[in-house]
Amino acid sequence: MATGIGIGLCLSFVALLVVGTFSAAAGLAGGAGGGRAVGLAKGAVPALYQPLVQKWGNLCPAINPALLAAQLYQESGWNPRAQSPANARGIAQFIPGTWASHGVDGDKDGDRDIWDPADAIPSAATYDCELAGYVKNVPGDQTKNMLAAYNAGAYAVIKYGGVPPYRETQNYVKIITSLEQSFARPIGRVEPSRQAAGAIYFAQKKLGTKYLWGGNGTPEQGGRFDCSGLTQAAYRTVGIELPRVANDQYNAGPHPSRDELLPGDLVFFSDDLTNSRAIRHVGLYVGGGYMINAPYTGAVIRFDKIDTPDYFGATRVTEDGAKALPTDLPEDRGGA
Repeated sequence: MATGIGIGLCLSFVALLVVGTFSAAAGLAGGAGGGRAVGLAKGAVPALYQPLVQKWGNLCPAINPALLAAQLYQESGWNPRAQSPANARGIAQFIPGTWASHGVDGDKDGDRDIWDPADAIPSAATYDCELAGYVKNVPGDQTKNMLAAYNAGAYAVIKYGGVPPYRETQNYVKIITSLEQSFARPIGRVEPSRQAAGAIYFAQKKLGTKYLWGGNGTPEQGGRFDCSGLTQAAYRTVGIELPRVANDQYNAGPHPSRDELLPGDLVFFSDDLTNSRAIRHVGLYVGGGYMINAPYTGAVIRFDKIDTPDYFGATRVTEDGAKALPTDLPEDRGGA
């Protein structure tokens, strides 16, 4: 941004935006868009896998493409070579014994390859639908019962007449249904973040601080940040723990369109606009087409415009969305 804008004027600008954020949240409380997701948010699924997820995510009424995407992301972070200490393998993290019973030849090439997403993604959808069939007569939400059966077994869901009272199972159901929102193409308006104003308040106090690659703002680092370190620290002050890297922060909530942005939204940038895993930069939107940005080595935290050719999209951070993000995937996924 041009240096002619004074810091005092900028802070006044941000203060007005913060008030606007609270007003918007009050006016739309409880007004999140309804309806189940029928499509995928732009770039949320890597382009290589999107046709598979879109096709197989409509295999039965208990699943949809966004839900299937949430499961795959939670299992492997889209890594087709992922392998867990428990010997779960591939993008869908099948145990070999389960694969032997439930793996399908999704691409009709004559084999069932646990490492091949063209087989593993159809197999994950097929397995979900099989489980949904086992618990189809159980009262309650069909999708939640299916997810509970995936985690605890169909017998437990039938025994308890719905999601069983197991903490692990209830947490799994909540995680996947929360993550689903970060892969779904929003229908209607996305509810404003109630924590946005606090995150902006923190970030604006860091204006003028020198950028530091890998910076988390510690005393040893002189209170300096990189892009995702700043956004993580800003939301931490309001009780939301984001992942450390930008491409995982993208999955911390639903995705408003460019004309629906509100102060406090995270805005993302990438050289590949078809793949959220390629995101390399994040900023904190403050309104008027500007973000608070920790840009690069040699620069300071400042206001910058978001409308650039590498603008990828935005995320409206939610507490449940952040809590749902996986922290123990089989292999590190990297990111900015």
